[in-house]
Amino acid sequence: MAVARHETGRVKKGDTVVVLGGKNKGKQGQVIRVVHKKDRVVVERVNLIKRHTRPTQNSQGGIVEKEASIHASNVALVCPKCRKGVRIGFKVHDDGSKVRVCRTCGEELDK
Repeated sequence: MAVARHETGRVKKGDTVVVLGGKNKGKQGQVIRVVHKKDRVVVERVNLIKRHTRPTQNSQGGIVEKEASIHASNVALVCPKCRKGVRIGFKVHDDGSKVRVCRTCGEELDK
């Protein structure tokens, strides 16, 4: 099955994003991890699941709450100027560097 790998290129680790759909709609958080092969992102304190872990020599065990991944198409980058979820465009500078820009206000998102 072919996987469209265009969504995860727009969101990077450390970005602040807003969730666009699902049970966590409207929540904001920072991207902890990007899974490029599956087109998914893990967002801090969003899409929490309970993991029942067995005690081992290293850990006590019990019920651990952790973040599960959500599809990259369900998140939008938050523009620091607009203060809301926006679509992302790209701009190439004269020196050849490529930066992400807000489609609404034109603000550069990569500093």
